[in-house]
Amino acid sequence: MKQYTDLKKQFSALIILAVLAIPLAFSSAQTAQELQNKIDQKDSDIVKLEQEIASYQIELNNLEKQKSSLSGALKELDLTRKKLIADINVTQKKIDKTNIKIQSLSSDIGSKENSISNNIDSISLGIKKTNEFEQNSILETILSENDFTIIWNDIDNIVTVRNKIREKILELKQIKGELEDTKKETISVKNELNTLKSKLSDQQKIVAQNTNEKNKLLKQTKNNEANYQKLLKDRIAQRDAFEKELRDYEAQLQFILDPSKLPKAGVLSWPLEKIYVTQLFGKTVDSKRLYASGTHNGVDFRASIGTSVMAMSDGVVLGIGDTDLTCTGASFGKFVFIEYSNGLSSTFGHLSLIKVREGDRIKRGEVIAYSGATGHVTGPHLHVSLYASEAVKMASKPSIACGGRIYRLPVAPINAYLDVMYYLPSYTINPSILNNKTTE
Repeated sequence: MKQYTDLKKQFSALIILAVLAIPLAFSSAQTAQELQNKIDQKDSDIVKLEQEIASYQIELNNLEKQKSSLSGALKELDLTRKKLIADINVTQKKIDKTNIKIQSLSSDIGSKENSISNNIDSISLGIKKTNEFEQNSILETILSENDFTIIWNDIDNIVTVRNKIREKILELKQIKGELEDTKKETISVKNELNTLKSKLSDQQKIVAQNTNEKNKLLKQTKNNEANYQKLLKDRIAQRDAFEKELRDYEAQLQFILDPSKLPKAGVLSWPLEKIYVTQLFGKTVDSKRLYASGTHNGVDFRASIGTSVMAMSDGVVLGIGDTDLTCTGASFGKFVFIEYSNGLSSTFGHLSLIKVREGDRIKRGEVIAYSGATGHVTGPHLHVSLYASEAVKMASKPSIACGGRIYRLPVAPINAYLDVMYYLPSYTINPSILNNKTTE
């Protein structure tokens, strides 16, 4: 009966192991709570920073309504810098929060792996003891004992151990499943961390650009209002001449639009996380005021400097550039031109930082750039032009209006421009914008 005595001891050890596991779980829960408290604090910090960002944005919106002046332009650059720094702080808080999540998940993985190891050891030992018992025949067991009560009690204990083994196996399966889920979540969070770190680096570059713009403006104007107004007047004249030149060239291009080659409505996704349309496609009150042609060849979305811009579908980057290098304050400024796989192509204009290169294959929702205020703008926003793919191409031509310098940007026949709103998800237009829409 020695083997039965050993099994009783093993069964007791299993019970003791379960009891001893309780303080360990409690200690782990305390650590998990501490980590969660840190995450909650980061969330609270992010909320405060976002409130600060909102206050800066209100000030910037009010500045846009004022007449252009040097002091206004400098104040806009300073407010933009403060807002960008607050954006950086938000990203840093999110990075800190994500690192805490990874720490918590790593601790959880370690706990689960230890639990799995303990369960495997318990199962192995239980199986070993059961096998030792089964190596003796039942007849030998009966003949070796005179007290049948002891025999049946020992057999009952063996059944109990077997049941415990089954329970441990089921528990092991459950923990292994949870471990796989935790590991998948860890991979996802680490990918999120890499994205945030990349965004932080991009935001720091945009802040540096902001500083350079302020220094450049002060140098050009010598901090003098009269010099600023002259600079502004010259830029507007050059801008109008450049855009008329480009428009005349596009008007000469021949193209017969075949609607059957265009996709159905709603095939594109939004280029921004938060959508607010500020100007529609075609002839509007604003287009008559802002464009020499009197027509707006795209749709404008409200987007402060440094807002992530996303691809609207899968496609290939056919062009990137900066029209400010040819004519400062004219056309798209920094732009990305993408041909999608559905017969449509688009240009994203007035960007602050470009994230892709020509020839890159991109996916719907991928961040391709950050919005800005380059090119022809009265304030930061995102401009999106949409075309029938078969009609649009990158072109390089000398600009008479800009001293013969070469411009390189997407060009298309006028009738190849399409209204991007038709191909985006359903959207309720702000009545004030809708009222500005006029018929051809």
